[in-house]
Amino acid sequence: MIDAPSWRYTPALAEKIELKWQKIWKDEGCFFAANAEGPLRDGEGRLAGKRKPYTVLDMFPFPSGKGLHVGHPLGYIATDFVSRFKRMQGYNVLHALGFDAFGLPAEQFAIATGQHPRKTTEENIANMRRQLSRLGLSFDPRRSFATTDPDYMKWTQWIFARLYSSYYDPDFLRPDGKKGCARPIKELIKEFESGKRKTQKPWQQMSAKEKSEVLNSFRLAYISDSFVNWCPGLGTVLANEEVTKEGKSERGNWPVYRKKLRQWSMRITAYADRLLEDLDGLDWPETVKAMQKNWIGKCEGLKAAFEVAGEKVEVFLPYPSLLSHPSFLVLPSSLSLDLPEKWPKDAKEEWKEGASSPKALFSSFKSSHPYPLAHSMDGVFSGLFARVGEKNVPVFISDYVSEPHLGIEGEEDAKFARIHSIDQNPSPSAFDTEEAALKAAKEKGIGEREQRYRLRDWLFSRQRYWGEPFPIVYSEDGVEHLLPDSFLPVNLPSLPDYRPKSFDPDDSSSLPTAPLARNEEWVQVELDLGDGLKKYRRETNTMPNWAGSCWYYLRYLSPKDEKHFVNPAEDRYFLSPFHNDQSNDLGGVDLYVGGVEHAVLHLLYARFWHKVLYDLGYLSSREPFYKLFNQGYVQAYAYTDSRGQYVPASQIESRFEDGKEVFYFEGERVNREFGKMGKSLKNMVTPDEMYENYGADTFRVYEMSMGPLSESRPWNLKDVAGSQRFLQRLWRNVVDEQTGEAHVSEEMDSKTGRLLNKTIEGVSADMEEMRPNTAIAKLIVLNNHLTSLPLCPRAAAEGMVKMLFPIAPHICEELWEKLGHSQTLSFTPWPKAQEWKEEEVVCVVQVDGKVRCRLSVPADIDEKDLERLALSQETVKQWLGGEDPLKVICRAPKIVSLVSRSGRKEK
Repeated sequence: MIDAPSWRYTPALAEKIELKWQKIWKDEGCFFAANAEGPLRDGEGRLAGKRKPYTVLDMFPFPSGKGLHVGHPLGYIATDFVSRFKRMQGYNVLHALGFDAFGLPAEQFAIATGQHPRKTTEENIANMRRQLSRLGLSFDPRRSFATTDPDYMKWTQWIFARLYSSYYDPDFLRPDGKKGCARPIKELIKEFESGKRKTQKPWQQMSAKEKSEVLNSFRLAYISDSFVNWCPGLGTVLANEEVTKEGKSERGNWPVYRKKLRQWSMRITAYADRLLEDLDGLDWPETVKAMQKNWIGKCEGLKAAFEVAGEKVEVFLPYPSLLSHPSFLVLPSSLSLDLPEKWPKDAKEEWKEGASSPKALFSSFKSSHPYPLAHSMDGVFSGLFARVGEKNVPVFISDYVSEPHLGIEGEEDAKFARIHSIDQNPSPSAFDTEEAALKAAKEKGIGEREQRYRLRDWLFSRQRYWGEPFPIVYSEDGVEHLLPDSFLPVNLPSLPDYRPKSFDPDDSSSLPTAPLARNEEWVQVELDLGDGLKKYRRETNTMPNWAGSCWYYLRYLSPKDEKHFVNPAEDRYFLSPFHNDQSNDLGGVDLYVGGVEHAVLHLLYARFWHKVLYDLGYLSSREPFYKLFNQGYVQAYAYTDSRGQYVPASQIESRFEDGKEVFYFEGERVNREFGKMGKSLKNMVTPDEMYENYGADTFRVYEMSMGPLSESRPWNLKDVAGSQRFLQRLWRNVVDEQTGEAHVSEEMDSKTGRLLNKTIEGVSADMEEMRPNTAIAKLIVLNNHLTSLPLCPRAAAEGMVKMLFPIAPHICEELWEKLGHSQTLSFTPWPKAQEWKEEEVVCVVQVDGKVRCRLSVPADIDEKDLERLALSQETVKQWLGGEDPLKVICRAPKIVSLVSRSGRKEK
């Protein structure tokens, strides 16, 4: 058996090279971004100076207990190649990674494993760091943190305090010169005290509790009694965005009930117009913009009033033109009406449900539905009819709606009508446009034009342990008080049993119980808030996991600053409008890469917080993220046996039977399905397996070459070998496998030079547009050409290595070093295409044995190109008589001999 050469590029050699360069990068601080000032100003000798900043951001990762599979790093590799590319272009690149460590998923994992969430979170972060570090990602390690770190949590609570201490003034001019701005609540209090702004009774005569209620109707972060989504199965309340259309929790698929409870909320609705308007200036996928616009749901329609049982009922109609054919009116059960003692003659029997009267039916309904399921269409006929236009429509009562709703047409209305046996007979509208219908309704006194939004205020409190405590305490009269900044952070207390109180998922009568309430020593405190030592009770709810992820990108800029949540100088340098040639007047992070699933949760919440902080003068940019890129997903095949049980995908045997591919596991035929990758599906491949069997660079090249970055793609282990062969061929082109030394030529032929320049132009454009798959395809073409040469030209090898470096950095650093360079590629300028001066020779073109013209052609021109060039000459066309030649003899690059048809005849 012949031994393999000592310097063959194998997985073992790849690992050795990768670990070597990762240590060098770390020791030399290659990925340190330089701040404008302060302790991070140096950047390991590379000052910010006149370099333009460029911020690359990954979606804030949750440290999962399951570890990573090969689909998770897709976005991280994408941001890494962009970061490395931009550094080579001369930008001061800020690329950091922290961890979104609070929240429901982390707590549930800890409960499932019987450990404390702090322990499991720290272990999961350590494992995730290990897995990602082997990829060679170019993060600035000085800027990493977790949302659970006390220094970070302090500033999350501080931002909440700013929201609590602010209100939205629709008439105040904000920094960009437009109306509508967050202002300190103390300005509003002064208006109440002076009488400039009226209240139901004089401000001075109000109790502290009454003043608190008034102010909470203005605050951007406020507490109120409101209907919330209570999920007994999870033991907590949920935001509207966390409840599916079926009325189930997004996590766990448990029933969700509507209950009126005292909870904290964020007044995001005050910013609805601005959240809509500024979308147009962002470089985001149109699908995500559409999702946000739909979620905000701005609509101009008709606010109409109808009489029901002597009471005026106001209804908003988004499509006034359909007012002529209503089917029913549905009212929320919270609306008090005097229901009749007898059924009207027009009542259908199925509407009566066997009850003696509408009053009896409603009483029965309320007792059986004390806490309705979210999005449930259960309801009862009220025994009343309302006059709407020319029709009398039945009036139903249901908690499917939170305000009066006129059923006209549409999927939801049709569903409600079917459930309750309501006839729907749509008729053509009498109006051509909604504007005409609005005008007619106003003239008839039916209603007025009104603007509404689908968006609702953001429910912000959770009955969980593992979250940021609120910096709020309550005095003995029940009034909430904000803790001074000097009291921050408010840390979570020790709690032996941190689990939420468990309930039957179908127990609608259950009530939230916050775990923090169990620690009486922590809850009951004596504090001096500026007016002497008094007894207070701490808020026992915690913030949702969205709190910490709303602003993490700002903390990356100045992670150690003890005086600011973000240093103003760093904010202006990295995020201000027009901070580089790709930014616009909105400013913000230059590139944000993440999944489309965050379109209406994290992205909307972060934009809201950012705009409030901009209004209050803490930030220089109106938007947090200028460019958003949604990467696709890595999917995989899974296999099930005859019992429907998943079997290991790695042990599947593929065969062809009757012209079709079929699959076997241990001799038994199995079914194949396509979708997610995961442990439970037994098709999970971990990055660790890839590092061991192929190396990190092969893994990176494969993930970036699988297809367009924005599209989902199937994982196929067999295809990884192609990426490995590409790198092995590149290695052999540059390195002698026997000696480990570079073996290149100092000369380069013109054909190679032209191909190199063409590749530089193409790969540069692909990198700018985030098309790594087509960049790799072009590099493979160049590499194959280099393989065909007796010896690889140095200039081509160096250009190839520079272009591939952002995608496969370890092998490229090693090749660069072997080519004689001492400086890392990280700051080597990106190659530029240069005009290639070609060596030319004179080619003689003969027709019927006589020289008819001479051409200057490249010395390496091929015969087909030379033939086409000769035949395109006007002189040659004339001597051929406008006909195709009878015979062509081409000897590139010196001679082309043509025989004309007329010349043959003459002979």
